[in-house]
Amino acid sequence: MPSTEQQLVDRALAGDRHAMGELLSNYRNRLFNVALRMVSHQDDAQELTQDAMLKIVEHLKDYDGRSQLSTWMIRITMNLSISHLRKRKLRKTASLDSTAGPGLSGGDGEVSTSLSDRIETKSELPPDQCVEESEMLVHLHEAMQRLDEEFRSVLVLRDVNEMDYREIADILEVPVGTVKSRLFRARLALREEMSRAYPELRTTDK
Repeated sequence: MPSTEQQLVDRALAGDRHAMGELLSNYRNRLFNVALRMVSHQDDAQELTQDAMLKIVEHLKDYDGRSQLSTWMIRITMNLSISHLRKRKLRKTASLDSTAGPGLSGGDGEVSTSLSDRIETKSELPPDQCVEESEMLVHLHEAMQRLDEEFRSVLVLRDVNEMDYREIADILEVPVGTVKSRLFRARLALREEMSRAYPELRTTDK
């Protein structure tokens, strides 16, 4: 951990509210992005980020420095996101008979809400390519939402946030070997889900 960051931690623990605010400000966007990739809903991700920051403030005294501060913060955010997804799955299961159809987005607009800003960034592409890539992005997010939480978490950390295996292992609190095997199975599962929209992926060995 950089010395300036350690100094912020020390000052925050000593009751310096400005230091605590700076720490949270430094990581807020990163925590939000992790939550958003996990839950694919802007409002839920905002709420989870707020919950994570409250836990960080409450438990900063328990941070022991054995992992990077960012790893510790992301672990808190990831655990909250996984818990949120499991509760959401239970709610959907309980209300299945009242759902208006088997929409892949769960019928609540989550995919379109979370993708809108990303789709807009493709406006500089040729129209046909923009549509194609936007459709692929929608299918990818829908496929991610159908994966189990343990698969989704390792994909978000490795393939989206480009973290190394050791850091992912620290965040998920599993051995590095488990991270590698879970990532392999997660990529296969994602490819299988994507093949519903793109059948050619079933026979492509890449």
